[in-house]
Amino acid sequence: MDKDILKGILNNDHRTLSRVITQIIDNKDIYSRFYQDIYPYTQKAIRIGITGPPGAGKSTLIDQLIQAIIDNKKSVGVIAIDPTSPYTGGALLGDRVRMNKFTWNDSVFIRSMGSRGDLGGLAKRAQDVGDILAASGKDIVIFETVGVGQGEYDVIKAVDITVVVLVPESGDEVQLMKAGLIEIADFFVINKSDRPGATRLATSLKSLLHNNHGKFRLEPPVLNTIANIGTGTIELYNELFTHLKLMDDKGIITQKQLDRHRNRVFSLIQNKLLKEFWTSKRLVELEQHTKDVGSIKSSAYEIARQIMDATKHD
Repeated sequence: MDKDILKGILNNDHRTLSRVITQIIDNKDIYSRFYQDIYPYTQKAIRIGITGPPGAGKSTLIDQLIQAIIDNKKSVGVIAIDPTSPYTGGALLGDRVRMNKFTWNDSVFIRSMGSRGDLGGLAKRAQDVGDILAASGKDIVIFETVGVGQGEYDVIKAVDITVVVLVPESGDEVQLMKAGLIEIADFFVINKSDRPGATRLATSLKSLLHNNHGKFRLEPPVLNTIANIGTGTIELYNELFTHLKLMDDKGIITQKQLDRHRNRVFSLIQNKLLKEFWTSKRLVELEQHTKDVGSIKSSAYEIARQIMDATKHD
């Protein structure tokens, strides 16, 4: 059975991909050596993060990019991270609906995931899903994330190149977020550039980036597109891969991949230790310390110290 799962993934069987990804999203075990078995096959895919404010047209842009990718005889997997309701836990999985024209194309696999409240917009299991798609032979894996801002630093940890999509009306927003945007983005796209202010935004952004890029970082390109009619999307595809080559030559891609691996190890150990620490006994102890606001006599720091001190005698 284990061999059948691995074989299905490596053979790009979309039914197997869907089933395994669902298990990952639901935090279910697949089999004990699963991640070790697929690891050798996960290294070749290029991972692209696409983020930007709601309404910037990210999904339409990705739709056009998918077409350019398959026109260039490459395959692609898309992980669309959608907002999750804080009340129901449900997600508005609209991207899969918008991109359904690729449903029957074996070179394209699209999966929506709820962010499940992750502040960074990138679901915790998205990187694992990215590994599955890479192992299936996809040349490119695209992560589309919700929102933009400081929380989107999670995108950097998952991808080789981060694309920030803006609209002409983002001018004031750029000023408010310029430090964060400069740090997060390897590439800027001003979409819906048929609207007033697109040229002005591109000029001011290029000036800002030129004055702020560092010695060990390439200056991010700025492109204008009108994704809903396909204007500029072929240029975007070509420029993306030209810039990726420059980043690779400068050693930036290798460094990002090393950082990504270290961060994942750190997070896995952190999560495992937390899960092991919070036994049912300790959760009861926490409940006893915090029955109601009026009964709390100690600071959070003191309660944490008491619970941790108690572990020495467990």
